[in-house]
Amino acid sequence: MNTILSNLKIQVNEKIYVKDPETSALGKKIIEQSILLIDEIGFDNFTFKKLGEKIGSNESSLYRYFENKHKLLVYLSSWYWSWMEYKLVFATTNITDPKEKLRNAITIVTEKVIDDSSTEHINEAILNKIIIAEFTKTLHTKEVGQENKEGFFLIYKRVINRIVNIVTEVNPSYVYAKSLVSTIVEGSLHQHFLTEHFTNITDCNSSKSTTEFYLHLIENVLR
Repeated sequence: MNTILSNLKIQVNEKIYVKDPETSALGKKIIEQSILLIDEIGFDNFTFKKLGEKIGSNESSLYRYFENKHKLLVYLSSWYWSWMEYKLVFATTNITDPKEKLRNAITIVTEKVIDDSSTEHINEAILNKIIIAEFTKTLHTKEVGQENKEGFFLIYKRVINRIVNIVTEVNPSYVYAKSLVSTIVEGSLHQHFLTEHFTNITDCNSSKSTTEFYLHLIENVLR
């Protein structure tokens, strides 16, 4: 799958950025180092000034790519969910058994992420840590309604709806497919967060994974 992914260009809504960072060496460096810096100090402490110092570039050059750090985080989130969508498609294509297809889909969106070597400037394992810790900050803003209308979260919603369609294949009479899948996708991020920081309020750990929990959940719900 890595070979296939290396030949695909991750698509991100062009309204999110000023200049596509994938079109230049500096742009790719901004993405690469912003992921590392956000992971190191957290999004709240992250600034373009700090990123500029880290990559040896003027702060003003970063604004040629992104209007503000919120748009950068939305970009990183969109890139992540687009990458997830590719993985989801490859894991479910040509599978005729809906239950097997659903198990594969749930595994993709809930499992621990490892770095994909085909994307040299993006460490998906670290980006996943950012999504776990910071993704809700892209949604819980006053501007989310307008940003949603402009398609900022289209890829995220598409990932959810792809899995919704599979749930409907498994059980056409189940009337809460969208609520179930959106709960699993976002809930898995929360469970990973709890496993890392609040182990006494989750059953997920090194021996009982988040994926195992959600596979168990969906099997019982759709029984």
